[in-house]
Amino acid sequence: MMSIPHTLSMTAPTSSAPVSPAPASPAPASPLPTSSLPAQSRRNARLRVKSESRATGHVDGAWWPCSRDLAAELPELLTALGSQWGPWERVTYNLTMWEPAARKLTVGDSRIRLEGFRSQQRETVTVVGGYGHVRLTLLVVPPEAAPASARASLAAASQGGNTDGIDSLLGSGDSADAEESEESAERWELDGGRVR
Repeated sequence: MMSIPHTLSMTAPTSSAPVSPAPASPAPASPLPTSSLPAQSRRNARLRVKSESRATGHVDGAWWPCSRDLAAELPELLTALGSQWGPWERVTYNLTMWEPAARKLTVGDSRIRLEGFRSQQRETVTVVGGYGHVRLTLLVVPPEAAPASARASLAAASQGGNTDGIDSLLGSGDSADAEESEESAERWELDGGRVR
């Protein structure tokens, strides 16, 4: 989970909106000055990060990439995250969710290791930097998501104190619960119970 200073607080809910502070919790954190981020990143990165200094919930924020091409999407993400805590060094991701990628990627002057795992939580990426002292786990909003749904997921994942699971943050928690309930009812009836 997040182990970064509380000053990281960015958001860009649409591809044309600039990076700006996330909604403040009762004790607002100091936002990362947007002037320190390149103009291109402020315009394009669809990213929101919690402003809390301590870890809460399953993710530290959310990112809405434009495609499943990790090598093409990461430079913009890493640039938007900035280098306030030392260089970004590594990104871990779920292999089944992205197109095949090289094991190393050059972003500016930094060489980033890409590590794909089948065991990593689906729809997340973890960015490690600051010489191993900074770790962000981001919800990945599917590129094909409808804009309204994507903005809702970005807002929920970056909300201070939010502890919702991945499915709930992506808006699929309700349908998954309903499906599970139907399956439970079927099993109950097959085992001799009767549900009306």
